[in-house]
Amino acid sequence: MHMTLTDEMVTRWGMMVGIPAMMAFLFFIMWNIARESKAGKFGTIMIFIILGAGFMGFAIKEGMVYFMDKSIEQRNQ
Repeated sequence: MHMTLTDEMVTRWGMMVGIPAMMAFLFFIMWNIARESKAGKFGTIMIFIILGAGFMGFAIKEGMVYFMDKSIEQRNQ
């Protein structure tokens, strides 16, 4: 069995595996920054809220794209 790797497959794997892996690494970095700076509870919460806003923006965008694609598919049927 011969399988060809297409651009679409690479993009899908990157979005489904690569981006979440990078986000997990981002959360590790935020936790490490909070721990090494001895930020305390409030500082740690602020680090996660401020730096985690980018992650939340990505997650919200992906959710919107998913639901919009589903809506378009339903409309075309």
